[in-house]
Amino acid sequence: MAQLSDDCFAHGGALLRLDAALAELSKRLIPIAPVETLPLALCHGRILAEPLVAKVAVPPSDNSAVDGYAVYHDELSKDGDTRLPVIGRAAAGHPYPSLQPRGTAVRVLTGAVMPRGENGDPDTVMMQEDCTRDGDAVIVKPGIKRGANRRLAGEDLQAGETVLSAGCILAAPDLALAAAGGHAMLSIRRPLRVALISTGDEVHEPGSTLPDGGIYDANRPLLAALLASAGCRVSDLGIQPDRRDHLAKVFADAARDHDAVITSGGVSTGDEDHVKAAIEMQGRLDFWRLAIKPGRPVALGLIGGVPFFGLPGNPVAAMLTFCFFARPLLQLLNGASPRQPRSFPVTAGFSYKKKADRREWVRVSLQEDGKGGWRAEKYAVDGAGVLTSLTRTDGLIELPEDLLRLEPGETARFYPYDSLGL
Repeated sequence: MAQLSDDCFAHGGALLRLDAALAELSKRLIPIAPVETLPLALCHGRILAEPLVAKVAVPPSDNSAVDGYAVYHDELSKDGDTRLPVIGRAAAGHPYPSLQPRGTAVRVLTGAVMPRGENGDPDTVMMQEDCTRDGDAVIVKPGIKRGANRRLAGEDLQAGETVLSAGCILAAPDLALAAAGGHAMLSIRRPLRVALISTGDEVHEPGSTLPDGGIYDANRPLLAALLASAGCRVSDLGIQPDRRDHLAKVFADAARDHDAVITSGGVSTGDEDHVKAAIEMQGRLDFWRLAIKPGRPVALGLIGGVPFFGLPGNPVAAMLTFCFFARPLLQLLNGASPRQPRSFPVTAGFSYKKKADRREWVRVSLQEDGKGGWRAEKYAVDGAGVLTSLTRTDGLIELPEDLLRLEPGETARFYPYDSLGL
C-alpha cells in the first residue's frame, strides 16, 4: 500500500478559499492506488493508469457509409445521367476481390471496403436511392460531390494516436474507443479501499430503539453512496463510541487494511470529541478551515501514512464538503484527473445575502420560467441538518466568493444533484 508524506496535509489554520485549498493539496497528493490489468468488460467506471494509444487506424480502410455504388467521380457526367456497368459486389467483411476498372461501378453495402482501382481508386459512392438500376448497369444522376458517402481510413483514429489520457474515468464510449483501437485489456487503478466510520455516543443504527438524546445515523448511508459513486470500495465499520483509546485502535486497524479512512462529526474540541486525540495517537491531524457554507471545518490527517478525512457532522455539510472537497482529493489519490461537476446557468427567483470571501451553496428547486429557461426557487428551511432540503429540491446554486447579494432575475450557476453523485 502506498503512503503519503507526514506533512502532505499540513496547514496553518487560516481561512482558505476552496479553489486555493484544492490547488494547494493537488500539488502534494500522489496516486496511492496500485495498477492492475483487466479485460474491457470489467473496466467501466475505473481509472485508466496510463495513456491509451490506438494500435490500428479506425476505420482501417476507406469504406462506404451507405448502400450504393462505388464510382470514379471524374468519369461522371456533369450535365446528364451516366450509365455504368455493374461488375461486382462488396459487403462489410467481403471486399471486391479485383481492381475496379474505370468506367464501371461496383455495388457496395454499408461498411464495405472501397474497391481499389486502376490508375487511381474509386472515390465516391452514389447512394442506391439516387440511382436507377437497369439490368447489369446503373444510371447515376449528375451533381454528386467528389468523395460523397465515403468514410476515410483513420478519420476517427490514427494508428499510434493517443486516444485517452491517464487518469480518465472510463465511461462506456471510452471502452468502445479502446476496443476499436485494438485493446482487449487495460491498465487501470484498483479502486481505493475506504473505511467509513461514524462516531458519537448519541448516534444509533436506524431501526434500533432510540434512547433519549439519541439520533439515527444518516451520514453513513449518505457517505457510503457518495463514495461508491466516486468509484471507491467501502468498508462500513459502523458506529464507534467516543472513547479515545477505542477510537485509536479502530483507526489503526482500519488504516492497515484500507487506503483511506473517513468519519463524520466528532472532530471539534468539545469534551466528548475524541477523534482528534485518537488520530494524534497514531499520526497527525490538521484542520482546514474552508471559506464555504455549509461546511467550513474539515479535518485531514494521516494514520500510519494512510489519509484520514474528518467531515462535519451535519448531513448537508457532510455532503457538500465531500462533493466539492473530499471527492476531488480521493480522485487524485486514485490516480484520476478530477472533473468539475456538470452545471449550467439558471435565473434566480429569490434574493439572498451572503458574506464576502465565502463560497456558498443554496438548495433550490427548478421551475420553467415560461421563456424556455429555468428559474431557481430557494427551499424554505436551509439549516445544515435539514435532510428534507436535499430530498425536496433539485440541486444547488453556487454563489462565488466575490458575490455579496443575489437578486431575483440574476443568473446563478446550478449544480443538479445527479452531477454530484447523489
